[in-house]
Amino acid sequence: MRPACCRLVRTPAPPAKTTTAVKPILKSLKLQNVCYDIRGPVLEHAKRMEDEGHRVIKLNIGNLAPFGFEPPDEIVQDMIRNLPNSAGYSDSRGVFAARKAIMHYCQQKRIKDVQLDDIYLGNGASELIVMAMQALLNDGDEVLVPAPDYPLWTAAVSLSGGTPVHYVCDEQADWQPDLADIRKKITPNTRAIVIINPNNPTGALYSDELLKDIVALAREHKLIIYADEIYDKIVYDGAEHTSIGSLSEDVLTITFNGLSKSYRACGYRAGWMVVSGDKRPARDYIEGLNILASMRLCPNVPGQYAIQTALGGYQSIKDLIVPGGRLYEQREIAHRMLTDIPGVTCVKPKAALYLFPRLDPAVYPIANDQDFILQLLLEEKVLLVQGSGFNWMHPDHFRVVFLPHEGDLEDAISRIARFLDGYRRRHGK
Repeated sequence: MRPACCRLVRTPAPPAKTTTAVKPILKSLKLQNVCYDIRGPVLEHAKRMEDEGHRVIKLNIGNLAPFGFEPPDEIVQDMIRNLPNSAGYSDSRGVFAARKAIMHYCQQKRIKDVQLDDIYLGNGASELIVMAMQALLNDGDEVLVPAPDYPLWTAAVSLSGGTPVHYVCDEQADWQPDLADIRKKITPNTRAIVIINPNNPTGALYSDELLKDIVALAREHKLIIYADEIYDKIVYDGAEHTSIGSLSEDVLTITFNGLSKSYRACGYRAGWMVVSGDKRPARDYIEGLNILASMRLCPNVPGQYAIQTALGGYQSIKDLIVPGGRLYEQREIAHRMLTDIPGVTCVKPKAALYLFPRLDPAVYPIANDQDFILQLLLEEKVLLVQGSGFNWMHPDHFRVVFLPHEGDLEDAISRIARFLDGYRRRHGK
């Protein structure tokens, strides 16, 4: 018998390898109703095409600097001079000088009784829109949002636990909001109404009579008015913009604006939010805004130092929006060329940087407008955003940004016309 130390010991066979499925990490359910097709999947195709060496003409986003629209030099210089003072946190609402300038701007816009503490600076108006929704909404609360809309509004409501309810803007009435549709969509759960004026994506500018009617609806149903007025200086044909906050002294109104568009400073991320109207019943809500403003510590400080100079200096945007100015002339070219295409109609924009043309469904039987826009990109190397990306309910619109220089803009719309001509031929129209 072998000694114990010499006995054979059977080594157990290693356990058979089992394959276990990797559990996928899913995005939050709060993102189910969130889309931002301005930077969506078609843009990813465009990036791949550029990586392969193709030149894509981008008419998808209102980013002014890449098209040669530079911010005023005095704004740039003020930011540079103040960089040594920008390393620390500012007040959670923003630096004093910038908020004081915004307070004076509110006086120019006839928005009454705005004090320094009613003004919040943010990393662009976008951050403040999300913050305003988060401070307000509980599950089941509803917010009236225009259709078509700037999709951040729908996303912000959804991410904050609310339900966006889209009211229709009427193309036959120059894209003005349909008051009857707004009224029928108000329920006991409705907390607020969003007004985008001047409008993105349609370029509409709302009349004073319409704004007064919206204020009356908000007053009747105890709604907050959220006013997105980021394009308030970009208006054409001698028109003037009226801030709804100047008409709603007895209705709580939150107005959003910033330097991105009128001052061609998108990347500075310098925006603001102003609380006006009847603030007495909103003390708890305002406390919520203060909590959220403090949680993010402060907005980006260098961008804040551009605000006082921008609002107080020469308003060079005026040179761009009159006959002979780039924005005016490029609007004229884009509208003329698009409406010369068979089966395409377009309300001429009175403001902003966009056109929202309609494709006659009898001529262009489109089932999926995102696929349609993708095919245009692949065939003609022009990037647009489909109407459904702005929560429009029919696959018959797209948005055109008219920022490229005249030659590039004409080239792009000629390519769109060529693509649409081929589409009509393929479908026997």
